[in-house]
Amino acid sequence: MDAHSAHQHEVDLVVIGTGPGGEAVASGAARAGLRVVAVDKHLVGGECPYYGCIPTKMMVRGSDLVAEVRRAAAVAGEATIAPAWSVVARRIDEEATTGWDDAIAVDRLRDAGAILHHGVGRLDGPGRVRVEEPDGTTTTYAATRGVLLNPGTRPAVPPVEGLAGTPYWTNRDAVRVTELPGSLVVLGGGPIGCELTQVFSRFGVRVTLVQHGPRLLPADEPEAAALVAQVFADEGIRVLTGAEAEHVAHADGTFAIRLSTGETLTADRLLVAAGRTPNLDDVGLETVGLDPAARTLEVDEHLRAGERLWAIGDVTGRGAFTHVSMYQSAVALRDILGEPGAPARYHAVPHTTFTDPEVGGVGLTEQRALDAGLRVRTGSTALETSSRGFTHGAGGHGLIKVVEDADRGVLVGATAVGPAGGEILGFLAVAVHAEVPVDTLRNMMYAYPTFHRAIESALADLP
Repeated sequence: MDAHSAHQHEVDLVVIGTGPGGEAVASGAARAGLRVVAVDKHLVGGECPYYGCIPTKMMVRGSDLVAEVRRAAAVAGEATIAPAWSVVARRIDEEATTGWDDAIAVDRLRDAGAILHHGVGRLDGPGRVRVEEPDGTTTTYAATRGVLLNPGTRPAVPPVEGLAGTPYWTNRDAVRVTELPGSLVVLGGGPIGCELTQVFSRFGVRVTLVQHGPRLLPADEPEAAALVAQVFADEGIRVLTGAEAEHVAHADGTFAIRLSTGETLTADRLLVAAGRTPNLDDVGLETVGLDPAARTLEVDEHLRAGERLWAIGDVTGRGAFTHVSMYQSAVALRDILGEPGAPARYHAVPHTTFTDPEVGGVGLTEQRALDAGLRVRTGSTALETSSRGFTHGAGGHGLIKVVEDADRGVLVGATAVGPAGGEILGFLAVAVHAEVPVDTLRNMMYAYPTFHRAIESALADLP
């Protein structure tokens, strides 16, 4: 008997990390009759319900209402609003996160029949996991079916001189704010940085957004990024592109951020939204022959990452979105249970950035389609040219852009920017996913007068 086996428990499946996808696999496998152990060192449910999707969209909802009231004079008459962050903070605390307590999610998992450990789970060879509890006690599990990894990511900390010793915010701090600062510098112009920049600005914070690249939202179409940048400028948000933080200092309650451009910014608070770091460095990958320094895990179409090993979520590199993890969880669960089903495909991954206007995208951008060697045709239209955009008035900025693989006559990508851009995207996501012929899309009816009718104009713009 080896050193491990004396304290080893045999189960069917161990899930390391209970983000939305990991929780879904653990619950589904347990309900199917498997002996399941789930391990998470933080909150069951992961980043999304406590620090990401849910609380930030409550913030966005509040800020959008503030903006709508301010637009009222242009379309409906005089109206005023006294924005109160306390209302948003209360909703996040009480309605979204229940005080950042995962008891409801824990009960949900246990009711499904899974055993849960709030601790650190690490691989200990194929099909084996060693769990370390906060008090230092350890338990080793041998999983007959195997192990599913869903470790997620954490906020990345850029190697800026002086930053580490300061009380900077990440998204996890931003959603817990109960009192707003007078001024804020945001490092990072991706979705998180852009959403939080606009939210805090609309509640009266003086915000400067610093983006190291040439434009905001670099994963989206440049036309979409330009439109968001213009809206930010119109709302009094200062955006600095092509600039990086070179040194950060904090004294007497004030941050000083020296930029590569030579300018030094000062602010009450600093929010770092500079990407995410995969939690792969401490899950024991080396014990199963994988690289613990890897940024992503290579998985096949059934999410298999190795012998009796599956991986889902951000660490698979298919998009750091809750919906990707949930989609993958269904594919992985079927494979774990030995059930038939469609393999994972990623040609039509959708995403939405909840700025105002919303930026929705699916599939390939024009540049990515060109990089893939496709013969590309594009069509676009301003949302304001649609009847609904025209009648919407203030706040009706937007655009539709479609990317066609001209050789196959199908859309391989699309962008919808505007009020409810993420909802308009649903139509385009179906078209890209199902590879609906462009001729079919051109010859169907579009309800009038809707925002989505602008898709018809974008299709007509294809050369």
